[in-house]
Amino acid sequence: MMELWRLLIISILVLTPSFINGQTDQSDVSALNVMFSSMHSPSQLTGWTAGGGDPCGQSWKGVACSGSRVTELKLSNLGLTGSIGYQLDSLKALTEFDISHNNFGGAVPYNLPPNLQRLNLAGCNFNGAVPYSISIMKSLEHLDLSQNQFNGQLNVDFTLLTKLSTMDVSNNALTGDLPPSMSSLSSLNTLNLQNNQFTGTIDVLGDLPLKNLNVANNHFRGWVPRQLQGINIQKDGNSWSSGPAPPAPPGSRSNRHRSGNRGNSDSNSGSGKSGVSAGAIVGIIIAILVVIIIVGFFIFKRRIRRPSSDLEKVDINKPFVVAASNDMEGKPEFTELKSVHSSSSINTTTLDTVPTVTLKPPPLDRNKSFDDEDISNKPVVTKIPTTVPENVKQYSIADLQMATGSFSIENLVGEGSIGRVYRAAFDDGKVLAVKKIDSSVLANLPEDFTDIVASISKLHHPNVTELVGYCSEHGQHLLIYEFHKNGSLHDFLHLDDEFSKPLTWNTRVKIALGSARALEYLHEVCSPSVVHQNFKSENILLDAELNPHLSDCGLASLLSNANQAINHNACAPEVADSGQYTLKSDVYSFGVVMLELLTGRKPFDSSLPWAEQSLVRWATPQLHDIDALTKMVDPALEGLYPVKSLSRFADVIALCVQPEPEFRPPMSEVVQALVRLVQRANMSKRTVGNAARQSDGAETNDSVN
Repeated sequence: MMELWRLLIISILVLTPSFINGQTDQSDVSALNVMFSSMHSPSQLTGWTAGGGDPCGQSWKGVACSGSRVTELKLSNLGLTGSIGYQLDSLKALTEFDISHNNFGGAVPYNLPPNLQRLNLAGCNFNGAVPYSISIMKSLEHLDLSQNQFNGQLNVDFTLLTKLSTMDVSNNALTGDLPPSMSSLSSLNTLNLQNNQFTGTIDVLGDLPLKNLNVANNHFRGWVPRQLQGINIQKDGNSWSSGPAPPAPPGSRSNRHRSGNRGNSDSNSGSGKSGVSAGAIVGIIIAILVVIIIVGFFIFKRRIRRPSSDLEKVDINKPFVVAASNDMEGKPEFTELKSVHSSSSINTTTLDTVPTVTLKPPPLDRNKSFDDEDISNKPVVTKIPTTVPENVKQYSIADLQMATGSFSIENLVGEGSIGRVYRAAFDDGKVLAVKKIDSSVLANLPEDFTDIVASISKLHHPNVTELVGYCSEHGQHLLIYEFHKNGSLHDFLHLDDEFSKPLTWNTRVKIALGSARALEYLHEVCSPSVVHQNFKSENILLDAELNPHLSDCGLASLLSNANQAINHNACAPEVADSGQYTLKSDVYSFGVVMLELLTGRKPFDSSLPWAEQSLVRWATPQLHDIDALTKMVDPALEGLYPVKSLSRFADVIALCVQPEPEFRPPMSEVVQALVRLVQRANMSKRTVGNAARQSDGAETNDSVN
């Protein structure tokens, strides 16, 4: 009997781990399933499956776990192709992600695992922009993006990456200046930037604790910072300036070092010189004597002109402050002479008569005397001017007039609540969009125009329209953006154009997903969060591949100052009631745009019967009725859509347009819902054939998934 119990216990101990490890976190399982499918289910990934499975318990190739969470993915040099999926941000416990030296190609998905310590994407033929989601990887220590085809500017905000010690972006096609936020890389020891097309200076690297630096074969100019000249540095193949380098800017590490050395040498020198020349001392003495003579002269004249009884009331050893007010004719009238004693108190003495003063006083509040507010105790506040990044170009009015044909009506492409937008064609062949802001919008703004420009310039996301430049000249204020030739989503859906084709169902879902990612970035990546306040189909611009780009991001202060009329049919109920915009009101507006994509209708159409004029009011009750839903679909689709995909799309809409803001989901959940919709529907294979066969195919495939 005892032997039987021992055998049973041993069996339990042997078998139990497989059950325990079998409970891998489902979000991790789903992310790896999607990744496997996106890589065309390669046979070299032994153990992996496209659905379900147990990565931790079944020893999937390259997967390491801690408890029920996946912590490492090491898949280098396996000849993998395809893409790496869109659910990687679900891998919350992943600390190392190495897929280097494979054959993926294409762009890197936006949502990478957020808590990585090591990220290696080297040698994978990736192109497009460097993923901005790297900006939120606070734990990142090692980053290798080398030997790819990444292009454009290095639009990563390095502010939070204070643990990053090694960074390699060499052998790509990156352009533009180094981002100013690189100065925050306080742990960076090794940096490889060689064989790109970077421009500008490397001054931003001057105060970093670098030991190894390679900037060879770029287009850098200027001088190598003095504090980098003693490290292991490769710098050939650039346009460095010749001659002695200028002194380091005040406050930099090298400048403080040199100042300290100079102070020590002065104090230890045996010359006994104070550092101030004899000529300077003589000049100071002469200036003091001149001031004493002038002051004595005025005091002497004052004593002659005033009775002694009045003079006894004034302490001539104290400086005088003249308070002024305006008389009825608007001329300055000097009413009171006050004596200020030191910076800690104010003593006033009114004189019976006031001498004529020729100096023009500063404007003062006629209803406030110095007794109301002690200006001697009030510190002088000097506003530090806002710095606009160097990659945002400052244009002149003359340049923009030439490019827009003096802002001709032929180049007008749109008009909104804060100004008009013009197409601008420059001599170098570049075409941009110029937003000319109405002067009335800028009146009484709580912030300067340059503050707004600096704020917008920090927004970098593939689905957010990029700010290229600005102009603030002769009372004119303009913003210059990248230009998207296909116009707005509103135009595609609602304007009759014989040259434009109807948007397919696949494209509509792609536009919804890209727009959702843009809002997710503003709401949940930016710090502080950015409320758009004007999310609508007119502000979703489409590029040549019909990818969406959200415009007017970061212009909330201008919109609030524009006193625009609230569209009660397109905005959230709480906005219509109070005028207050929040993240959840943006979610509601996103739901309205999804309804436009679904139905092809405008948010409000007075040409329709009264019951159908308001899109939300008409559509919401029908979103969960499949028969009614199919009748609501845009006729331009001609029935070419998967029915289940349509139903799931409607479910997302219903969540977004709920009247109570607390029940609307955050945009990250909206993004995930749309990603799952794309994956389950396998849409790219289902937009052929007749409507009935396509719907049936969708039903069958979805049931399998």
